[in-house]
Amino acid sequence: QVQLVESGGGLVQAGGSLRLSCAASGRTFSSYAMGWFRQAPGKERELVAAISWSGGPTYYADSVKGRFTISRDNAKNTVYLQLNSLKPEDTAVYYCAAAGTINAAPDYWGQGAQVTVSS
Repeated sequence: QVQLVESGGGLVQAGGSLRLSCAASGRTFSSYAMGWFRQAPGKERELVAAISWSGGPTYYADSVKGRFTISRDNAKNTVYLQLNSLKPEDTAVYYCAAAGTINAAPDYWGQGAQVTVSS
């Protein structure tokens, strides 16, 4: 069992930056691939970025490439998402998730963190 708690969301102006953190508790965090999803009002949840258990292979949605960076610190049981050059269309609830592999459906979800980007 893995429990995930996001933090770091908030309100920021367009062009600004935020860093989301996701702290994991439970066993074997380092064996899970981790991902960040987001869901905007009226839209489906989408995968934004993912990182393998080792921190090696990563994935980014085209809409965030070059602006967002995912990273993890297995010693701290934490995964991060650095959001730069934010746009109003990045406004959403951001969820972290744990999965067996970088391509697998998540097994565990966090409760979500609101990110609001004003124009």
